[in-house]
Amino acid sequence: MMQKKVTILGIPFDNLTRRDFLSELYQRMQNKQKTFLVTANPEIVMYARDHRSYHDLLLQADFIAPDGIGIVQASRRLGTPIKERVPGFELMMGLLELADQDQKRVYFIGAKEEIVSLAVDNVSKKWPGLKIAGYHHGYFNHEDPEMIETVRQTQPDIILVAFGFPLQENWIKAYLDEADYGIAVGVGGSFDVLSGRTKRAPRLVQKLHIEWLYRLLKQPSRYKRMSALPSFIRAVYRQLKDGSAG
Repeated sequence: MMQKKVTILGIPFDNLTRRDFLSELYQRMQNKQKTFLVTANPEIVMYARDHRSYHDLLLQADFIAPDGIGIVQASRRLGTPIKERVPGFELMMGLLELADQDQKRVYFIGAKEEIVSLAVDNVSKKWPGLKIAGYHHGYFNHEDPEMIETVRQTQPDIILVAFGFPLQENWIKAYLDEADYGIAVGVGGSFDVLSGRTKRAPRLVQKLHIEWLYRLLKQPSRYKRMSALPSFIRAVYRQLKDGSAG
């Protein structure tokens, strides 16, 4: 029997397909349930392993999606296979499609002013049915309660937060503590792609699960961040050897 949750290095991933995730999220959106969605890759898992407060924050999420082929491969090694990789970008696109379908309200927060503005313009053209609740760049004091209230008052059904981890998850938790409803998800650098300034990896690269290599070649400065992957692999093998979930 397939497990509903698969724990990898202390992080419980939801064992759902992309379609299942979107079905669950759609129901929660219709029911106006507050929803904290995290898309976690090996880098996030390793950061959580080294930062207890962030780890504890992730445990409060309603859903954690396996964003990264490394997560899927680790689950197989551990004997608790995850059904499929669910890229955060694709979940975001699916949410935008649902918003378009039902004329839901979406708020965009994060990135530079020019980037988020272009992203909103492109989204409006691609999905004319969704409502733009508002948008704001990410260069402000993230602990400012006034921004939370500003976003809350626009009554968004979906809040896309592009600060990069761990800032985006911390802000989402603070926001949802005050909000009445809404699906909030951290989307990292996705506004760069939505704006048209950055292109996703070619489809063949995505199919081969080597988007990480494509991004590294495009942005060599990502090398330090990519170094988390070898540490993740070693930690998974230690977990396998110890027979523990942590």
